[in-house]
Amino acid sequence: MPKLSIRDLTLEGKRAFVRVDFNVPLSESGTITDDTRIRQTLPTLEYALGRGARLILASHLGRPKGNPNPKMSLALVAKHLSSLLRRPVAFAPDCVGPEAERYAASLGNGELLLLENLRFHPDEEANDPEFSRQLGQMADCYVNDAFGSAHRAHASTAGITEFMPVSAAGFLMEKELEYLTKATSSPERPYIALLGGAKVSDKIAVIRNLLPLVDALLIGGAMAYTFLRARGDQTGKSLVEEDKLDLAKNLLAEAEQKKYRLQLPVDHVIARKMDAAAETRTVDGSSTPIPSDYMGLDIGPETVKLYAAQIAQAKTVVWNGPMGVFELEPFAQGTLSMAKALASLKGTSIVGGGDSIAAVAQAGVAERITHISTGGGASLEFLAGKKLPGVEALTDK
Repeated sequence: MPKLSIRDLTLEGKRAFVRVDFNVPLSESGTITDDTRIRQTLPTLEYALGRGARLILASHLGRPKGNPNPKMSLALVAKHLSSLLRRPVAFAPDCVGPEAERYAASLGNGELLLLENLRFHPDEEANDPEFSRQLGQMADCYVNDAFGSAHRAHASTAGITEFMPVSAAGFLMEKELEYLTKATSSPERPYIALLGGAKVSDKIAVIRNLLPLVDALLIGGAMAYTFLRARGDQTGKSLVEEDKLDLAKNLLAEAEQKKYRLQLPVDHVIARKMDAAAETRTVDGSSTPIPSDYMGLDIGPETVKLYAAQIAQAKTVVWNGPMGVFELEPFAQGTLSMAKALASLKGTSIVGGGDSIAAVAQAGVAERITHISTGGGASLEFLAGKKLPGVEALTDK
């Protein structure tokens, strides 16, 4: 990795400002419904604490729009973290100002503090230099372990590094960069990308960047219907981005001209409406067009076979986006089948994006995936070849 790692830092007696991603889902009653993001940063925290660091943790939670909101306080996260680490976690009622500074100054070796929600201040998302300075003055070094926020140029992910002598990646950040860098620069082949989701517009940059790199790009989800319509197929009431048809046509033409393998579904599970109780049919896209009063809601069994066979031959597979409306049982088979195909892979499987992660969990195969990326937006931007501000800001080795 070209950037400094937490392993490269001398931590004993040092106050380390650690940007974590504790943006966890909460129930209506204010309890944490999934603590995966907290657990994934534990190796970094335990490593630093074991080496006598004094940790100042900072995160955002939800979208408070620059104002304090008690429903988005990190106080309950501090309690939960304390139970996971089995040690006290101090909690500062603000992330900057005299009180936060007093809490930070009072830390001893092997102690930690969680600051209140960074986004209670509009200056965080504005990457305000004075706010960045206030965050930075509490610590001696900086560690970013929040890959999920690395594509944002915020005060706590980018601006703060201007006021730090040294800035390094935590273990989670390091792991993300290691897998995604390999997938975009030196993947083992055959290399397959599986892309789904609703909109072509969300994945254009990724398609453009991956097409020359992969041995095959397999498309599913609602975005497939924009490509199919651009090719001249009848797509019925399926979701089509009308304003992206020319772009889809150009991508298909480019793939054909340069002999890139861009594979579209060959059959579809269709229904008159997006409803778990709707009557479904399966149609072969080439011989039977989707009727005008039906919509495509999942890839069909022949497409599942075709895609699974290509995945089985691969050494590297990257997956982002579901193959259909997998939240509804009649349209979940394509997505769950892809999750199982990835789980059987002998090579490296990388899954990113909330829906794909939910799918591997739903299929019960999460522990058989090589790497599950914690940052949907960040992993997409990385796969699109974009530079991530939170990574660029770290100190070069």
